[in-house]
Amino acid sequence: MIILTKDSCKVSRWSGGTTTQIAIMPPDAAYGDRDFLWRVSSAVVEDEESVFTPLPEYDRWLLLLEGTLDLVHDGGPTVRLEPYQAHPFDGGSRTIAQGRCTDFNLMLRKGKSVGSLRPLLFSGVGEREVRFEGPLQDGLHSRSMLVFCGGGGGILTCAEGRAAISKGEGVLLEDAQSLILKLSVSGPAAFVVAEMQN
Repeated sequence: MIILTKDSCKVSRWSGGTTTQIAIMPPDAAYGDRDFLWRVSSAVVEDEESVFTPLPEYDRWLLLLEGTLDLVHDGGPTVRLEPYQAHPFDGGSRTIAQGRCTDFNLMLRKGKSVGSLRPLLFSGVGEREVRFEGPLQDGLHSRSMLVFCGGGGGILTCAEGRAAISKGEGVLLEDAQSLILKLSVSGPAAFVVAEMQN
């Protein structure tokens, strides 16, 4: 169980805003070298129109934490994203975005890793069990699950320990004995669950 705090994340600037790298595999990989298996990040999109960096070696998932975004992939129809809608797409497509937002990204190297994003929303006090849902695919042996808090806060408990997280923080379980945890909240809260296999 790895606790991910705001201080442990790397922040970089790009043409349309800023990006915070939350986790990357392997841990010593560099985004710029395009040698990673998967990467989880959050970006603040400041420009009204921006063009995504082409990443032909990667599949991507995008979910908004705040704001709205209109996406056009390769000149196709417009896809309107609202907060906590998960959207998969090919990283190699020419993607133009309109709108300002804070987003949450998952990048997966094609042929070497698979994964997904899903929201976990609480309207008030509650507790839920969070399980790794993806089936273990042939040739992929390592499983990881990352739970990120987009709003409010909560307490995560699993066999490896217990942690309290608030907005902008998360927990990463890597090759845990059992990718199952409990999430308890004392009020409205919003989380994103990222699953990765490599």
